[in-house]
Amino acid sequence: MEGWPIPLWGFVETFVGLTAIIIARYFLIVWPIHWALWQRTPSLNRKRVARRLSKREPTRATIRNEIRLSLISSVIYALPAAIVLEMWKAGGTAIYDGVPDGLGAWLWVPASAALYLFAQDSWFYVTHRIMHHPKLFKHTHAGHHRSVQPTPWASFSFDPIEAASSAWLLPVMALFIPIHWVTALVILMLMTVNAVFNHAGWEVYPKRWVEGWWGRHVITASHHNLHHTKFTGNYGLYFRFWDKVCGTDRGLVTQPVLAKSAKTPSLKVSTSEAPISEAWE
Repeated sequence: MEGWPIPLWGFVETFVGLTAIIIARYFLIVWPIHWALWQRTPSLNRKRVARRLSKREPTRATIRNEIRLSLISSVIYALPAAIVLEMWKAGGTAIYDGVPDGLGAWLWVPASAALYLFAQDSWFYVTHRIMHHPKLFKHTHAGHHRSVQPTPWASFSFDPIEAASSAWLLPVMALFIPIHWVTALVILMLMTVNAVFNHAGWEVYPKRWVEGWWGRHVITASHHNLHHTKFTGNYGLYFRFWDKVCGTDRGLVTQPVLAKSAKTPSLKVSTSEAPISEAWE
């Protein structure tokens, strides 16, 4: 394969640099959003800029866990990304630059973005449901669900196995499926913003959006917050498509929910609606 093997020291430098960038991006994006939503909530609520989705307050221990797992995930995500970047330098990937030449090339830009997003959404749905199997949950996904009421800090707080299961997908796709480097950056930004807002604990989109076409097809915090407070269903990442097709769509938060906390240090989370034993549906 062209671009392989990659130079060791070049990889190490890229890996360390990407890890630092991912961590910096995490704090630079998450901190102001968390501050705005959870520390300026009275003014936000009065202005109806955002709507609170849960009555449960996130604890300092929850936030510390979210940050700890996010730092670990940053290292895991940087690994395959660094490999592909080094291969790209040697011309061994499907990532391209320059101005698209012709109508077909221009049409491929949004088409490739849609393909990458749908593939990522599909992979996430399948692996997410698998990780909710009672025999796997403790080892693959329990750390993330310590955030019964998540905050923006939970946007990247994957258990190591979960992070490893998803970190490789987009880099491997970039080896074979052509994508413009600008499109790739846009997808990464969408991925970040989507994760932060969907774990915010507040709905930031206008109510008419959430209750209209957008909310019927695109996942927002009103959809994903139910996954954390009710535990089962709503497994998707970007779109409600697979939840609807597979019968796991639980709808949207219509009013603030009071969810129960984890009962034991082993994080066998039970909620007012569904215990862990019912998570595999």
